[in-house]
Amino acid sequence: MTGEKFVKPIKPKVDINKVNTHIIPFEFEYFEPRTVKEAVELLTKYGGEAKILAGGTDLIVRMKQRFIEPKYIINIKKIKELNFIEDRGDYLAIGAATKLREIEKSGIVKRKFEALYEAVRSMAGVQIRNMATIGGNLCNASPAADTAPPLLVFEAKLKIVGPNGERVVPINEFFLGPGKTVLKPNEILTEIQIPYQPEDTGSAFIKIARVAMDLAKVNVAVALRTEGSIVKWVRIALGAVAPTPIRAYKTEEFLVGKELNEETLKEAAEIVKTEVKPITDIRSTAEYRREVSGVIVKDALLRAYERISKG
Repeated sequence: MTGEKFVKPIKPKVDINKVNTHIIPFEFEYFEPRTVKEAVELLTKYGGEAKILAGGTDLIVRMKQRFIEPKYIINIKKIKELNFIEDRGDYLAIGAATKLREIEKSGIVKRKFEALYEAVRSMAGVQIRNMATIGGNLCNASPAADTAPPLLVFEAKLKIVGPNGERVVPINEFFLGPGKTVLKPNEILTEIQIPYQPEDTGSAFIKIARVAMDLAKVNVAVALRTEGSIVKWVRIALGAVAPTPIRAYKTEEFLVGKELNEETLKEAAEIVKTEVKPITDIRSTAEYRREVSGVIVKDALLRAYERISKG
């Protein structure tokens, strides 16, 4: 004996299923409806025990890590009526299962809704954008969802279908909290309706993240109209700074009728910092998010104004 005390190794308390992302370690039933009606019928039958699979970029990962264990998976990828980008006169309609990459490649989105184009382009890599859907990005209800701020400033509406018919919800009423929306267990988001803005509208999206293509620490979208350098109307929305994506209504009200100069922008940045309610988490601190909110709102306003000036 050497006099050294033998210490029995402690077995790490690690569930292998939480780290092995090559398998889904539980059983579930799988459905592939071909119509919205069939999908709603399945949701009505299985309710809260079912999950919708669209792009799967979030759902599959969470299932592999056993953060969620749905008994039923309803794959909506083959429902053609959910995958489209369509000009409807007063607004652009985008199917909820439309891939982000298709939105990114859409000429009408880039021309008419530049903030949305910039937001989609900033998300993850091309491989992910080829899978992820706009409806999934919204329905996950992440406070940092990149498509939410542009859709908020464009005052989009969301068409929802359930067993009792359809309803249209303004996007500012869609989010209830982190991971929570107004969708009922037997309802499905079918399309996003984005009103066309006046021709002299400028818009911009800016995102701050740890590295390129990462989730946002803070993101902001702006839509702006001016008469010369005077703000005619403005909409500002931010993500990752509150339990849900938010509109900065006080800042908007302050800006209307003001000349868009350095002093005005500085005051607007200070007002924004009073409207956000950030938290500290793994990605950033509340203090950083609050400070950066003012900076990127100022930058987004300038970018949108420059686009108006360039015509």
